[in-house]
Amino acid sequence: MQGPRRPGRGLAVAAVLTGLTAALVVAPTEAPAAAEAADYSIDVDPAGTGPAIDDSMYGVFYEDINHAADGGLYAELVQNRSFEYDRVDNRAYTPLTAWSETASGAATGTARVVDDAGRLNERNRRYLRLDLNGDGDGSGGRFGIANSGYNAGIAVQAGKKYDFSVWARTDRAGGTPLSVELRDGSTQLAKPLRITARGDRWAKYTGTLTARTTGEAGRLAVTAGGSGTVRLDMVSLFPRDTYKGRPNGLRKDLAEKIAALKPGFLRFPGGCLVNTGSHEAYEAPNFERKRSYQWKDTVGPVEERAVNANFWGYNQTYGLGYYEYFQYAEDIGAMALPVVPALVTGCGENKATDDPALLRRHIQDTLDLIEFANGPVSSPWGKKRARMGHPRPFGLTHLEVGNEENLPDEFFARFTEFRKAIEAKYPDITVISNSGPDDSGTIFDRAWQLNRDADVAMVDEHYYNSPQWFLENNDRYDAYDRKGPKVFLGEYASLDNRFSNALAEAAFMTGLERNADVVKLASYAPLLADTNDAQWRPDMIWFDNTDSWGSASYETQKLFMNNVGDEVVPSRASGTPAVSGPITGAVGLSTWATAAAYDDVRVTSADGESLFTDDFSGGDSRWTKAAGTGSWSVQDGAYVQSDAAAENTLVTAGDAAWHDYDLKLKATKKSGKEGFLVAFGVKDTGNYYWWNLGGWGNTRSVVEKAAGGAKQTLIERGTTIESGRTYDIEVKVRGRQVTLFLDGKEWGSFTDDKTAEPFRQVVTRDKATGELIVKVVNAQDAPARTEIDLGRHADVASKARLTTLQGDPDAVNTSTDQPIRPRSSTLEGIDDTFTYTFPANSVTFMRIKTG
Repeated sequence: MQGPRRPGRGLAVAAVLTGLTAALVVAPTEAPAAAEAADYSIDVDPAGTGPAIDDSMYGVFYEDINHAADGGLYAELVQNRSFEYDRVDNRAYTPLTAWSETASGAATGTARVVDDAGRLNERNRRYLRLDLNGDGDGSGGRFGIANSGYNAGIAVQAGKKYDFSVWARTDRAGGTPLSVELRDGSTQLAKPLRITARGDRWAKYTGTLTARTTGEAGRLAVTAGGSGTVRLDMVSLFPRDTYKGRPNGLRKDLAEKIAALKPGFLRFPGGCLVNTGSHEAYEAPNFERKRSYQWKDTVGPVEERAVNANFWGYNQTYGLGYYEYFQYAEDIGAMALPVVPALVTGCGENKATDDPALLRRHIQDTLDLIEFANGPVSSPWGKKRARMGHPRPFGLTHLEVGNEENLPDEFFARFTEFRKAIEAKYPDITVISNSGPDDSGTIFDRAWQLNRDADVAMVDEHYYNSPQWFLENNDRYDAYDRKGPKVFLGEYASLDNRFSNALAEAAFMTGLERNADVVKLASYAPLLADTNDAQWRPDMIWFDNTDSWGSASYETQKLFMNNVGDEVVPSRASGTPAVSGPITGAVGLSTWATAAAYDDVRVTSADGESLFTDDFSGGDSRWTKAAGTGSWSVQDGAYVQSDAAAENTLVTAGDAAWHDYDLKLKATKKSGKEGFLVAFGVKDTGNYYWWNLGGWGNTRSVVEKAAGGAKQTLIERGTTIESGRTYDIEVKVRGRQVTLFLDGKEWGSFTDDKTAEPFRQVVTRDKATGELIVKVVNAQDAPARTEIDLGRHADVASKARLTTLQGDPDAVNTSTDQPIRPRSSTLEGIDDTFTYTFPANSVTFMRIKTG
C-alpha cells in the first residue's frame, strides 16, 4: 500500500451534473471550507486482469419477516381471508381477526367460524357460517361481515380494477343473494357487486370492483340477504394491476423495486422460517401449527395450501409459495436459490431432530423439489408444475440445506445425507452449506472445518454488525483459501438504516468484489419491511399500504448491483493515517433476562493505584442507571438486579477517561435465562465493551464491542453460567489489549487495534461497454482529494460518466423524503492521470471508456 501523497502530475477534473440540474459545474479539486481535504491516491493497472465476477454475484434474500408476504409483496388485500388465524400464531389473534359484523336495514344474524365436516377441504379447515334472519329476498336489509385489510385498511386507487373472489355454499333452495361492497365509512369506493350463491356444495364466485375514488382505509363488506345459512371461505380481493399482471400475483411497486436492483439470484424462503418449529408434515386434523417451511405445503391451488404460524409472530397463508418464488425469479432474470430445512433448528431453538424416517422423508421432499423445478412434464412433480401454468422447467442450479444452525456437528451429519442423495441423483446441482449465525467464534470455526474437510462447494455466511466492523473488515476474504469452499454471503447488514450504515456496507462491498474468486454470491438482508409492523431493522425496502421506498442501503446496493462489471481490474489505494489510543472508559454491570447479584467491585490502575471500590455497604449512590431498565437495589450487602425478564439493565460507575486498569468483582446468577454482563471502556450507552457470560440462552460467552449502539463480537468461548454459584471476574485493560480471567484462570484475550479505514475502492471492467468502473467510498466527514493513475499512455476517453450518492451520515430515507438518491454527472478532462475530490460521506462510481 502506498502512503498518502500530494497530487502530482495530471489534470484536475470538473464534474458537470446532468438531468434536471443544468450546467452546474463543481470544482472537485477544491475542498469545502468546512473540512480539510485529505490526500489519497489510486493506481490502476488497466492491462491487468483480476478475478472474474459472476453474473450472479449480487442477489436478494427474501424472507417473510416484517410482514413481507401477506400484507406486503403478496398482493392479497384481505387479511385472514380463510379465517385461519389462531392464538398459536399470535396471542392477539382469533379466527375473526380483521373481520367485524355488519348489517343494514332490519337484517340480523350470527357470524361464527366453524371447523367441521362442512369445510372447504382438509387443508383449509375453517370457514365462516352466516345464519341469516332476514326476509325472503333481502330487500329488508342484509347481514354479513367486513374486512379491514392490513394496517389502516384496504387502499384503492380511482379507476383501478380489483378482482374479488369467494368460495360459498347455501342451504337455501333458491339461492342466497350476496352483496360485495368496498367502502370507507359512508363513502362508497366502488359500485357494489351482486352475486347469487346457489347450491349446498362449495363453488367459487368471482367479480370485479372498479374504484370510483381513491381511499386508504377501505373495508370490504360481504353481506347476504334473506334467511337460511350461507357459508363463506377464501374471501379475496386482488388488484388487477399486479406485477406482470399475474393472477395470485405480487404487489407491483414492491416487485418493481426489487427487479430494479437487477439481482443475480433470489434466495428464499428463509431464514428462520426454514429451520424453526416442528419438522413434521401437515397431518389433519391434529397438525402441528408451528412447522418449518416445507415446500409441498405451498404449491397447488391456493385454497388447498396449508396454513402455518410464522416464526416472526403472525400467520402465513402460503399464498406466496414455491411456484410463485420460482416464477418471480424467472421474471426478474434471477437464479432461484431455495433453502430447505436440515432437521436441526436454529434461531434460538437449537434442537436436533433424531428421527431417521423423518430425515429420509425430508431428503425425498428435496429431491421432489428439484423435480418440481426441473423435471419434464411426464414426471409427477413436473406435471404438477405444468398444471400450475409453467410446463417449461425453471432451471434450478443451486440449493441450500439449513440456515444458521448453532449445532454444527449435528447439522453437518444431516447435511451430508442430503448432499449425498442430491449429488447421486442430480450431480449438476450445487448444494450449499452454512457456517452458523455469526462471523466468527467456536460455531463458525467448527462449521468451516467440517465444510473444508468434506470439500463442500459453497458455504453460506451470515452476520449483522456495526458500521465500524464493516469498515475494519474490508480485507476479511483476502486470506481465504482459494482452493477451499466458495463463500455465499447470504445475509449481512450494518445495524441501522442511516446513510452511515450504507457507507460502511459499501466500503465492505469493495472487498467482496476484490475477492470475487472466493465470494461468489452476496445478499443484503432483510429485503422488505412494513413500516407499521416490523420485527427487524435495518431493512432494504420499506412500505406501507400505498407507498414504498428504498433505504439508503437500497440505493447503495442498487448502485453496486447495476454496475458490477465482468472482472476485477488490479488497483491499489493509499489509506487514511490511523489515529489510535488506549481503550478508555468507565465500568458497568448489566443483565439480560436474568436476575444477578454483584459485589466487591474494584478498579485499580496499572501501577496499583485504587481508582474505585464498592462493597455496597453504603448503598448504590455511586452507580448511574444508564439503561433505565431493571430493578436494582442493595440486598444483603450486594448489588442485585432482581427483574429476571428485563433486558440490558446497564448501570455504570467511574470515569470515562480511565485507561490501563484492572476491574475485579464477584457475580452470582440468581435466576433467569442467561448470565452476567460486565462492562468496561464505557463511554456512553451506545459505546462500550462488555463481557457477556452465559449469553444467548446461556449457550455461549463473548466479548462484544458496541459502537454507535451496534455490537460486534471480538472473542467467543462456550462458557455457560450456573445459578447460585459466585464467580470471580477480572478484566485487565492495557492499551488496546484486554485479558479476561474467570475464577483466577485466563479465559481469553484480544487486541482491538483494527483500523476502521473510511477510504475504500475497487475497479472492475465492463466488457460489453469497454469501460473501467472505478468505485470509491469515502465514509468520512472530509472530502478526499485523490490522484487517479490509470497507467502511462492509457487509452481513455476524455469524458466519463459519474454516479454519486452523498449525504448527511445520519440521513434516513422515508416515505416523504429520500435525501439519499443517486446523482448523475459527466467528468471532463480525463487523462491517464487526473485528480478528483470525492465528496465527504459519499459513494462514487466512475465509468471511464477505454480504447
